[in-house]
Amino acid sequence: MKKLSKIPFKLFILFSSFLILTQHVQADDHIAAHRHLADPATLVYNGRVYIYASNDDDNTDDKDSGYKMKSIVCISSSDMKNWTDHGVVFEAPRDVSWANRTWAPSVIARNGKIYLYFGNGGSGIGVVTSSSPIGPFKDPLGKKLIDNETPGVQPAKNMWLFDPMAFLDDDGQAYLYFGGNGEDNMRVIKLNEDMISVNGQASSFHVPAFFEASWMHKRNGNYYFSYSSNPKAEMRIDYMMSKSPTTGFVYKGVIGAQPPNNNNNNHHGIFEFKGKWYHAYHNRLVAIKKGIPPVYKRNLAIEELTYKPDGSIVQISYTANGVTQVGSVNPYQRNEAESMQDQNGIITKNTADGGMEISGMKNNNWIKIQGVDFGKKGPKNFSAKVSGLSPGTSLEVRVGSLDGKQIAKLVSTGDKTADLQIRAAKAEPIQGKQDLYLLISGGDTSTAIDIDWWRFQQR
Repeated sequence: MKKLSKIPFKLFILFSSFLILTQHVQADDHIAAHRHLADPATLVYNGRVYIYASNDDDNTDDKDSGYKMKSIVCISSSDMKNWTDHGVVFEAPRDVSWANRTWAPSVIARNGKIYLYFGNGGSGIGVVTSSSPIGPFKDPLGKKLIDNETPGVQPAKNMWLFDPMAFLDDDGQAYLYFGGNGEDNMRVIKLNEDMISVNGQASSFHVPAFFEASWMHKRNGNYYFSYSSNPKAEMRIDYMMSKSPTTGFVYKGVIGAQPPNNNNNNHHGIFEFKGKWYHAYHNRLVAIKKGIPPVYKRNLAIEELTYKPDGSIVQISYTANGVTQVGSVNPYQRNEAESMQDQNGIITKNTADGGMEISGMKNNNWIKIQGVDFGKKGPKNFSAKVSGLSPGTSLEVRVGSLDGKQIAKLVSTGDKTADLQIRAAKAEPIQGKQDLYLLISGGDTSTAIDIDWWRFQQR
């Protein structure tokens, strides 16, 4: 999270722009791209995968901004393509009085609770808890869980005390991995069943070229310790394997090379969902595309992860759209507008009832929802809860592409209220699985349309 490359900034921008031009940038090389998010931690819970991320929107657009992240954002998906923005679920010092940073979280479920671990910058690790994966999270300790006084943490040379990774083994024993900035600066300590206290002292094993971003997962009896390495400042994701969670690890190789990340840092999370394994990571393609300094403005991305017969990991190849959708979207139920596969020009905000909505949409702003299954009968009308539809503006519903078939259109009724209201329109016949676009058409720079939710009624 800290170390900056000596590569000249202008040279990096030129190189990164070349990368942008040589690949079709869409989909899985940026998820939830309306936000700048980094350091993904994953939780599979009740049929959804939740990703918790450091909030780079806390950092300014200046190339010398620094890492100022003080909040954690959560997104989730049930199909690996459409991601729901749950907004900020935890913030310092609002939710934890002793901290002023919330870096690189790790999240785990146990005993009917969700436990979120985070770094207060590089100076210690805290924990907050919730009864829901989307918060609110509260501080049960009123102090750090891990600091330099924790037995076994010291001695260490220039250790970064951050990047926690909570892992629950099959036998019920939980562990916390953490540390950075040195091959002997990784630590692991047992957590008690309450998940907010430690058992005994921290231990360590040697991690070649260890930089940061500890991660642990288990598959077929093998323990995989993966991490951000920095051989020759390449900032790869490397891994080791063992038959024990704390000892006997042997270096195995590279999971992922440096993505378009300007050799500043790398971070990842590995998880299994609906029978497949995935590698979540961050890059800086969104900021590059926007033309803003990308160092402190990262975005989340994801790839499928595969294994060889001997259990070793096949090195991933970064793609623009490499993850397959698992499942589909039901258009005949309420669908939150902040659930999408891609977008242009949108932001999200909290609603009065504690939910989220898309806000401030203008002409040519849109969202895409992938894999909407209309079935054989198809819809007969479309409705959405919207505000801001003034004369001359409309919400167009199209399938296949932005200029594809228009199947519904909401227009102004002349009501000038700024409150969200349910609008409805007739829907044209459409069947089967389709990609759906909600597109704002018309209006001027003062246009600001909000969308809370949408749905179709079946024929």
